[in-house]
Amino acid sequence: MQDINETRRRILINALSAGLFAVGSMGLLRPVWAMGKIPAELLPGKSIYDLRGTVKINGKPATMETLINASALIETGADSHLIFAVNRDAFILRSSSTLQLVGRGMISEMTLLSGKLLSVFGKREVRQLLNIKTVTATIGIRGTGIYIEADPGQSYVCTCYGSSELASLADAKSRETVTTQHHDAPRYILGGEAAGNNIRVAPMINHTDDELALIEALVGREVPFAFSGSYSVPRKSGY
Repeated sequence: MQDINETRRRILINALSAGLFAVGSMGLLRPVWAMGKIPAELLPGKSIYDLRGTVKINGKPATMETLINASALIETGADSHLIFAVNRDAFILRSSSTLQLVGRGMISEMTLLSGKLLSVFGKREVRQLLNIKTVTATIGIRGTGIYIEADPGQSYVCTCYGSSELASLADAKSRETVTTQHHDAPRYILGGEAAGNNIRVAPMINHTDDELALIEALVGREVPFAFSGSYSVPRKSGY
């Protein structure tokens, strides 16, 4: 418990030092902490930590009391976001995103049809691989932190920590297994390049260590790295 409290304290200190209470600073974390919502494990029967703007669950408007199960369809509108957990997995779904979950109790598959998603996952059994799909990629993971952006022509994938198996849907020769400790191997996954050339090296963009720590705290865990002040680059407002 002391370690988790230290993580929460560090998140808040980082938020303050980054000026997240100032107008025009990071659009997501500023309103969360400005309301005094220090990250903590969600109570039983709760799925949502923070909801802004227009969010639909299975086609219906979501509220803070909406329960999200492992087979939900989740949609966010412009200038909206949703921070939530399902079982031992936790997420930040940014604006203009559509996410389909598949599973019973625990998520077994996900499809990010459009938009941007930061995720942390609890450990699965040895044979239980969680599959994530986008328009151009498949990603197989076990107990990993991962950030994904799904665009029509390419996907961006940062395995923030842990291991993932990356593949281009359009090219069986473009495959890679990535194991990282701290955002070591971001990738673009394409669909229209020559065989064997649809996975490209990418920069680390549009997500932060503070956000990873936040969603890990929602499911009672800590990030597996020490905070160093890196990888907390402010983004534009609006998710």
